[in-house]
Amino acid sequence: MPELPEVETIANGVHDRTHGQTIRSVWTSNKPQTFKSSPDQIADTLTNSRIDRVHRVGKTIVVDLSKDLSTDVTRNRKAAQFLVHLGMTGRLLVSTPETPVPPHTHAIISLSSGRELRFVDPRRFGRLSIADTTYEGPGLEPLTIPPEDFIALFHHRKTPIKAALLNQSLLHGVGNIYADESLFRAGVRPRRQAGRLTRAELTRLRTALIEVLKHAIKLGGSSVSDYVDADGIAGFFQLEHRVYMRTGQPCTVCGTPIQRITIAGRSTHFCPVCQR
Repeated sequence: MPELPEVETIANGVHDRTHGQTIRSVWTSNKPQTFKSSPDQIADTLTNSRIDRVHRVGKTIVVDLSKDLSTDVTRNRKAAQFLVHLGMTGRLLVSTPETPVPPHTHAIISLSSGRELRFVDPRRFGRLSIADTTYEGPGLEPLTIPPEDFIALFHHRKTPIKAALLNQSLLHGVGNIYADESLFRAGVRPRRQAGRLTRAELTRLRTALIEVLKHAIKLGGSSVSDYVDADGIAGFFQLEHRVYMRTGQPCTVCGTPIQRITIAGRSTHFCPVCQR
């Protein structure tokens, strides 16, 4: 599943290629699993709306829309948001009409520039919906959370710190890859009880998490499965993974083989020497 850096990369790419454009028409596949809002509501809201901004909230791509409601007497704009959750295999691509439409395309949004915004999702775990109020996400934003707020999140929590990092109601956007990589860089074992980490350890973890996420965004995210950006190009952060999916390989710091365990149903990778 695309995590925060991948979703950020896609959102930024789509924004650069579509903001300020007007949506001329909308086609949907009408596959029910894909739509949290009805296809008719999505088409009605998007058609003739202007794309003002595309950005990320947690793991959701948010498209800020406005629609001209001017009459002979008044002039105003109605605002709404188009929410795109990529699920496991979703892609949001900006393409020309001549580009062959990939299989499993569930939405094609035609723009005033002549290009198309396409949502492709083979496994159909992604979701498209409309929000009439500002979408804020389920948890706090890991890139901007203040140190004291980060530390307070984990007080008295008996769950392993890895599970707590994956809890989207605490920090939205952090997934398996970046939880493993941040815990390694902070020197914290993933099974440690979150509420027993010291203030110094949590401060170190927050710093590591922010650094890992920002560096991954700079490199276009991690392409370990189906992920590509808005142009269909893979990311490069997977080349810098230190523990994730490196089971049995030597630790980049001490040479000890990386171990794999399961926490909260998720594969978890760590160094038994560097992480305590």
